[in-house]
Amino acid sequence: MAKIRHSRLDCLPGCSVEAAISLIDGKWKCVVLFHLLGGTMRFNEIRRQIPDVTQRMLTNQLRELEEDGLIVRKVYAEVPPKVEYSLSPLGRSIEPILLALKEWGDANISRFGKPTAAATPLGDVA
Repeated sequence: MAKIRHSRLDCLPGCSVEAAISLIDGKWKCVVLFHLLGGTMRFNEIRRQIPDVTQRMLTNQLRELEEDGLIVRKVYAEVPPKVEYSLSPLGRSIEPILLALKEWGDANISRFGKPTAAATPLGDVA
């Protein structure tokens, strides 16, 4: 059964947050958007930046981002086909949010996953 992409929003307090989150709720969407802040990229360039994403998942996330108007997909009529992805004006408007998320993540990364080298005492083996 296909996932319902956007639920109907009832505009209770917080519905604008729900609406915004519903556009970027995929596992890799924010990461893709963050990498596109640097400029236009081809599919394999994006994939190299996100080595843990599968080709199928990246394709799906890019399609959803395009469908929601956050990115622009440009196909060049050549052989082999050349496809480039870039942020749309709507996608570019998310830049301050993505940069704030990165700043928050940088400040708090040691709380999640593997500790940073600075947080691990030398000689201490886990």
